[in-house]
Amino acid sequence: MKVENLREKYISFFESKGHKMIPSAPVVPENDPSVLFNTAGMQPLVPYLMGQPHPYGTRLCDYQKCMRTNDLDEVGDVTHHTFFEMLGNWSLGDYFKQDSITWSFELLTKVFEIPVERLAVTVFKGNDIVSADDESANIWRSLGISEKKIKFLGEDDNWWPNMELTGPCGPDTEIFYFRSDDDIPEEFDENDDRWVEIWNNVFMQYNHNEDGTFTELPKKNVDTGMGLERITSVLEGVTDNYMSSIFIDIIEKIEKISGLEYIGNEKAMRIIADHIRSAVFISADPAGIKPSNTDQGYILRRLIRRAIRYAKKLNIDINSNWEEILALAIIDKYSKYYPELEQNKNVVLDVLKSEKIKFNRTLEKGLKEFEKMVSKVENKKLDKDHAFRLYDTFGFPIELTVELANEMGIEVDEVGFAEKFKAHQEISRAGAKEKFKGGLASTGDLETKYHTATHLLNAALKELIGSDVHQRGSNITSERMRFDFSCDHKLTDEEKQNVENLVNKWIDEKYDVIKVEMKKEEAINSGAECMFIERYPDVVTVYKIGDVSAELCGGPHVKNTSDLSHIKIKKEEAVSAGVRRIKAVFVD
Repeated sequence: MKVENLREKYISFFESKGHKMIPSAPVVPENDPSVLFNTAGMQPLVPYLMGQPHPYGTRLCDYQKCMRTNDLDEVGDVTHHTFFEMLGNWSLGDYFKQDSITWSFELLTKVFEIPVERLAVTVFKGNDIVSADDESANIWRSLGISEKKIKFLGEDDNWWPNMELTGPCGPDTEIFYFRSDDDIPEEFDENDDRWVEIWNNVFMQYNHNEDGTFTELPKKNVDTGMGLERITSVLEGVTDNYMSSIFIDIIEKIEKISGLEYIGNEKAMRIIADHIRSAVFISADPAGIKPSNTDQGYILRRLIRRAIRYAKKLNIDINSNWEEILALAIIDKYSKYYPELEQNKNVVLDVLKSEKIKFNRTLEKGLKEFEKMVSKVENKKLDKDHAFRLYDTFGFPIELTVELANEMGIEVDEVGFAEKFKAHQEISRAGAKEKFKGGLASTGDLETKYHTATHLLNAALKELIGSDVHQRGSNITSERMRFDFSCDHKLTDEEKQNVENLVNKWIDEKYDVIKVEMKKEEAINSGAECMFIERYPDVVTVYKIGDVSAELCGGPHVKNTSDLSHIKIKKEEAVSAGVRRIKAVFVD
């Protein structure tokens, strides 16, 4: 059964419970160094979860564009995706466990009509620091979840974010669905793959203090997340997400383009469908990401090139407009919910086509490199280092290397390659984990100061370089700020020095940083700067710094520019066509 209007049903339900819908934030986070992309619905709400009042009040809901790339190489099975949508609802110091759990149960059983016997839940079992979450368990029992389908698990499963990180934290309760035609077991087994998690309700109940103690928060928050792709496949009764209504039309187009059936070619078609969808959303983002060798651009390049490799496996004519056909279908499917896709359609198509042309040249170089390698092999065996170089430098999957080598009667050290590949993945995941350690704990005093300084930098660039200069992105850590802006030329040394001097002059003039709430239309008409206008609600927060800067922003900020040190521009460089980047640090 095809599920219609699932997003609308979710939003409508929570609006009936007093929630206000907020627009999806962009895929590329604004002023958040913790990740390359928004990886969860809560990320754009960090300032509000930390206590800043939200213009829409204390009950919020949305569907949020998300990207996760830790497991990019696992995409190709029935469940993994890079881009996905997260349905979420939040309480900012308003309702707590009773309402959150009750409403989740009501939505699943009454609106989505899931039989209660197909549901099971997990709750936090407690440890020597924090007691078990008996409150959540008792609520589930009162709603009709049987005792055997309530499982108490440890902190690795039912605590967010983890016991080590300081800051707001708490237990969560995860909701599982029995996705199988088998008889439903009386007892829930978390190790039984037929039970799939469909929703997670996080209760930010405690503060983990610097001294290691956990104290109850005076204002407790609720943060929930339910993946649209997964809940859609569950409700439609399919065990392969790519057979749900979210993907089936794209898969059918790939079948038509390739002249092949999905059955027997599942992995390649899943990867193409997933990666092209992800590439469309990244390249349509207001941040203006282009394929490159760093950060978000590197991910975008990998996605497009991996899709091309698998298109070749399906014997698709790479020089045809196959990627345009798929991209236009995706844009048509999603632009109702995310209008930037239609607005930036030409940009998306250009990115895909340009990268396709470049990668075709790279493949040719890779083939030449392969030929050089095999001409020098000993004992008719290609070693792990050469195989990994083909993968890492030229984008050759091991399957392609093995296929080419076999045609020449040469063996490939696949075991050695797998070891090198695993080590490469561990490094990548460690880096991703390190980045994700940001979240609620990542906004310290220095990050707050650097964030405020970006407002002054933006204003100085507009005054000295041109009024058509606009922010295109930023990344802030406790050690530096990185600021991307639209500009058609490389800044001269004199221009950089003048910008730096003006920012420092404003810092010395000790301007108050004033927060004002007003209607979005009024803010824009007043001339306030805004990077992502579509992400803001009808009532917005504007931060004014004297008479030199006014920006729509979610914070955080210092109270006066005298709290800032002087800045020093360390580097200015190109990011992509028409976009420049400044890296600056505070100096004593």
